[in-house]
Amino acid sequence: MNTTIRQYQASDMNDLMSAWENANSLAQPFLQKDFVAKVRKDIPALYLPNTDTWVAEFDNHLVGFMALIGNEVCAIFLQPEYHGKKIGKMMMDKAQELHGNIELEVFKKNWIGLKFYSKYGFELIEEKIHEPTGELLLRLQLNAKP
Repeated sequence: MNTTIRQYQASDMNDLMSAWENANSLAQPFLQKDFVAKVRKDIPALYLPNTDTWVAEFDNHLVGFMALIGNEVCAIFLQPEYHGKKIGKMMMDKAQELHGNIELEVFKKNWIGLKFYSKYGFELIEEKIHEPTGELLLRLQLNAKP
């Protein structure tokens, strides 16, 4: 059972989108279909060209990804069957290795993400409304260990 974190390559697109589809539908079923459809189009067209994206491979199969802009974790998605196997932690460790203090936003209704971030040590710094969806969004921060 070998897990590696490496930089995204264009050939990863289909597996990356599969991880996003499955994890998003599990963790964020409250999102409206039109918003999800827009994000689905924006990932390859807008997000991937403008982020530092890393993928997680488990036994040479892409099972998840993380997208960064500076110290901001813009996305982290993992195929649901790989939750609880420390792969998400490995991706977050990589973000911390690269940037030290890291921040992210998560929907308050995304209890899967909130549980993971809380366990990892993130702390709430702001609550606001996500304008496109009207959902409550939490901004979390993790300070690098001295």
